[in-house]
Amino acid sequence: MNQHNDEQASMIDYNGRVIRLSEERRLHILEHPEMADQFDWIKETIASPDFIIATLADPAVHVYHRFYPQTPVTRKYLLVAVKIGTDDAFVLTAFFSSRSKKGATIWQR
Repeated sequence: MNQHNDEQASMIDYNGRVIRLSEERRLHILEHPEMADQFDWIKETIASPDFIIATLADPAVHVYHRFYPQTPVTRKYLLVAVKIGTDDAFVLTAFFSSRSKKGATIWQR
């Protein structure tokens, strides 16, 4: 049995909610070469976002946005998509983007 897949990290968001990052999702994020070594920024974006939107496709997916003036791919937002459940929240993906996601703003700094 491979226990490696069960490994996960936990982060605390701006609201004190525990957000899980599974090994499978971490590997998915690392499929984007520019995301290597960005996990401290992912934690920072979760803990201290500039704003958060609920996506149009799924209001239970909240995208945490934080702007970074210098990234591996120039000035960008780091977007961290989090699926919010009744008693669980976990990272779906994270990536750099030049613009914010569309949706309802649910929190803003």
